[in-house]
Amino acid sequence: MLSVSILDGYVDEPTCLGVPPYIGPYPRYIAGAIWCYDKHAQVFYYTIDQIRNDNSLLEVLSKSDLIVVIAGMSVPGRYLSGYPVSPNELISFLSDLNKPVKVLCGPAARYGFGISGGKKVRDTRVVEDVFDMIADGDGEIVISELLRNNFVIDRTNPSLCRSNPTDFRNFAVRGSQIVKQHPFFPDYLIAEIETYRGCSRSIVGGCSFCSEPSKGPPSFRAIEDILDEVSSIYTAGIRHFRIGNQPCIFSYMAKDADEQEFPTPNPDALEKLFKGIRTVAPDLKTLHIDNANPGIIARYSEECKRIAKSIVKYHTSGDVAAFGVESADSAVIKKNNLKASPDEVLVAIKLLNEVGSKRGANGLPELLPGLNFVFGLKGETKSTFKLDYDFLKQIYDSGLLVRRINLRQVIPIPGTKMFTFGNKNVKRHKTEFQRFKRKVRENIERPMLERMIPRGMVLTDVFTEIYDGKLTFGRQVGSYPLLVGIPGVFPLHRFFDVKMVDYGYRSVTAIPFPLDINTASRETLEAIPGIGKKRAIRILSKRPFKNKEKIIECFDDSEIGRKILKYINF
Repeated sequence: MLSVSILDGYVDEPTCLGVPPYIGPYPRYIAGAIWCYDKHAQVFYYTIDQIRNDNSLLEVLSKSDLIVVIAGMSVPGRYLSGYPVSPNELISFLSDLNKPVKVLCGPAARYGFGISGGKKVRDTRVVEDVFDMIADGDGEIVISELLRNNFVIDRTNPSLCRSNPTDFRNFAVRGSQIVKQHPFFPDYLIAEIETYRGCSRSIVGGCSFCSEPSKGPPSFRAIEDILDEVSSIYTAGIRHFRIGNQPCIFSYMAKDADEQEFPTPNPDALEKLFKGIRTVAPDLKTLHIDNANPGIIARYSEECKRIAKSIVKYHTSGDVAAFGVESADSAVIKKNNLKASPDEVLVAIKLLNEVGSKRGANGLPELLPGLNFVFGLKGETKSTFKLDYDFLKQIYDSGLLVRRINLRQVIPIPGTKMFTFGNKNVKRHKTEFQRFKRKVRENIERPMLERMIPRGMVLTDVFTEIYDGKLTFGRQVGSYPLLVGIPGVFPLHRFFDVKMVDYGYRSVTAIPFPLDINTASRETLEAIPGIGKKRAIRILSKRPFKNKEKIIECFDDSEIGRKILKYINF
């Protein structure tokens, strides 16, 4: 019986995220290709974190006929539940596995290994002795061909790519069952769904740093194919989805997308897509989006307003449309062929605030923009940082809401215009970048969080993930979830409703709500506004409390006692 192991080393690309709690399309499509070839094949799926935590799993891999590794980070990210595999780890884990045929797929095979923002990628040659094939084409197409060729490497083209969006339709549907093997299945796993690949701005070269234009003009998947895939994943047990694997969700099925840099959006197609998802996955818990081109939104405000309203109608709250702003410096915008001016970005921000700023069921606004800035680009000077800060300050002073501000340094990817330029400006402006980040966090991000989620607001279904001393960190499920620190040690991998008590620069502090005052730890009690260490000790010495009056009597200030009642129960 054919035995294949898929090792998910995680991917993070401009249009695709496959780092837990996300599972990207790569492992699903590849598993589908295997099962379409042999429906009886044994397909084992492991994440790199499972291998990191249990080396005995390498024994299972060693008995496989084929090991497919998916890896590659081409944009830097901040991760909590996993981190993309490094080439050194692959060498360490796989060098002694001699029996299986080993194939590397994903952006690492295509571009090399991104290590972190501001640093050049490591060439795939560093791992070429470990793998029998570096598949720089589409993994599912290459693996399908390799199986048909009975593992004969020399007869298989590693650069094979899909010819059209229907090539992998059956792979996408059949491979959905692999989600059941993910360690986060089913409660905290998000399926990243692809709607199209390519970029309409490829006809003018695209942004200097982005790899997506190299895939050509948009190649849209049929709505029916997407719905069949979502239905299959939903039937397998997944309840969280992100329509994130595309450069701009507002451009899905846009008219003249292969002829116009900024094609006309198609609101009817988006309405049909999101309504269809709700029909085939009626009890989903998360439906979010990702990338959006502010240049499209600014140019086609009426069409994009209809699309935004359709998204809000069918999605779940706390959604984020990630805008590729990159820079507010006109010189940087021109030299890097960026997609939108500051004025256009501001128009797009205002539109999403108008449609999506109302608070939703999970405690967060329905749909807000997120802003992505990239540093180290051509034309960047010290004045660039001032222009970027002034633009962010303008947004804040206007009373607008922005869900997140992502400040990252460019990774020069082979095949992009930034590759030959490299990381010169990253090195040159290292100090300015760090100073800028601190200033934005202190003066923009933290007060923006306070504006967006006032103290006392309840956030629902925060999933606990890790400990840091006597602090438990968790997040809601969704696009760019807010990091929540919960004072005290609470069970991991559980959902809690929490009430806001304080703010960090990129995170918040909250306590379980309602809090059982008779069992809460000292660390949790101290976090309640007005309590602190001394009053927490007094509560511990006086409990158990039988009613509200006894709690109020416990305090030197009865007003403090009355105020904390809104945080607790018995």
